[in-house]
Amino acid sequence: MDLTSKAKHYIDLEDRYGAHNYHPLEVVLARGKGAFVWDVDGKKYFDFLSAYSAVNQGHCHPKIVAALKEQADKICLTSRAFYNDCLGEYEEFMHNYFGYDKVLPMNTGAEAVETALKLCRRWGYKVKGIPDNEAIIVVCEGNFHGRTISIVSMSSDPSSYSEYGPFTPGFVKIPYNDIPALEAAFEKYGDKIAGFIAEPIQGEAGVFVPDDGYIKKASDICHKNHALFIADEVQTGIARTGRMLCCEHEGVRPDILVLGKALSGGVLPVSAVLADNEIMLTIQPGEHGSTFGGFPLACRVAIAALTVIKEEKMAEKADELGKYFRAELNKINSPLLKLVRGKGLLNAIVIEPHNGNEAWDVCEEMAKRGLIAKPTHRHIIRLAPPLCITKDELGEAADIIRESLKVLE
Repeated sequence: MDLTSKAKHYIDLEDRYGAHNYHPLEVVLARGKGAFVWDVDGKKYFDFLSAYSAVNQGHCHPKIVAALKEQADKICLTSRAFYNDCLGEYEEFMHNYFGYDKVLPMNTGAEAVETALKLCRRWGYKVKGIPDNEAIIVVCEGNFHGRTISIVSMSSDPSSYSEYGPFTPGFVKIPYNDIPALEAAFEKYGDKIAGFIAEPIQGEAGVFVPDDGYIKKASDICHKNHALFIADEVQTGIARTGRMLCCEHEGVRPDILVLGKALSGGVLPVSAVLADNEIMLTIQPGEHGSTFGGFPLACRVAIAALTVIKEEKMAEKADELGKYFRAELNKINSPLLKLVRGKGLLNAIVIEPHNGNEAWDVCEEMAKRGLIAKPTHRHIIRLAPPLCITKDELGEAADIIRESLKVLE
């Protein structure tokens, strides 16, 4: 891409002084509002990544930013060594919002997943009666739950786990969207399985939507075998797929629910693990914690972020607009466009390499025309705009995608 001297300055700074653990598209962002972002040279773009669905409510939502500013003037951090006047109200809010007995607040999605794994194992030992250090958690190939050592131990993606071993034991990998494989795992490991963790839609894998009924059948198998069903809704939750939680499409209530990203509207890192007392109270004081988990600033921001979701009916909007957007994408006739898939406003296009062009080339063309997105797994482009986007704006975005594909044909 053609870079201005200003953009090149910031890219060079990151290259020289920062770790090289990302490969960004060469767009240097400086401002955001609603469904749009602007680069350092003032060019406007549709944001079709939404910080991996962290800004579902839109960039710099005024109600969320106001909550941040108001609390920041009072007190930001107390740690859990003391009580504060925000955490209890937040916990009650989360109980009423999602219907679980308890919430355990954390910061990042990876921390929340780690917390869920600890809860699952602890429940397995204290409630199910699994012999000490023998608990198994079944996981899915193609998953993306985070970047910690234990989480990459569950990964089937070499770019996530290569040369990070030795790995954490206790995980059994099975194919995603494969009920017979889950049943076979229970037949083989049975009484030692504490739980099964899955994404209702595998986001990083390329917005891989499982067969209808998969999540419900998986949950039922877990319960039949006295094991926990854990849903990682860090990316799919908070209205992204047209329901408050993606599991709601199949009427499933996970035993352990993992949330993050849009829980704060992208204002700061906030994550949470929700479960009922039988599970949550297996962890007692001193057995798990986080300096910033449940800090006052996070509590006020999360309440505001979730209130915006309901006030602006963002789940309903995502459901309706997602159907329209997929219909528009399916009208595109291009040798580069192999498949459109998704749910709500979590969608992807699968790119068929053509004339030497791949997904990265499509993303560069879209950026030139004012829409930014990022490839995943080389041939897939995730398309996930903020949920505040309008139908007309989605139509404009579909035109940009159409034009970008056409120029590469």
